[in-house]
Amino acid sequence: MNITCSGSQPSGKGPADWFTGTVRVGPLFSPPEPARVSGALVTFEPGARTAWHTHPLGQTLIVMTGIGWVQRESGPVEEIRPGDVVGFEPGEKHWHGASATTAMSHMAIQEKLDGKNVEWLEKVSDEQFVK
Repeated sequence: MNITCSGSQPSGKGPADWFTGTVRVGPLFSPPEPARVSGALVTFEPGARTAWHTHPLGQTLIVMTGIGWVQRESGPVEEIRPGDVVGFEPGEKHWHGASATTAMSHMAIQEKLDGKNVEWLEKVSDEQFVK
């Protein structure tokens, strides 16, 4: 058994190459191999969002607080709220973040394939970031 105490792992600012706006990423778990799953608590200030990206084995988001927006390629921007669970299929191009006016936090859970759990793509433009 392993207990990771709350606050024992520092959060960090979301890198500008992968995020627009103010984002904090707090690691939750990333067990050693052969485990492949990891999780983080990600907090987006209003208007903040990820770049477009994919996950080789998919991703699950669990909304904790606030109001957010998600979009998959060629789909509409959809609103998410606390308690909502969003599942992205393996390889599905998508982005997620806070709404334009309200902050949002979610748990992000994904698995590694061949040591990689995400492929970052182009940023979401201000024109794309509308609901």
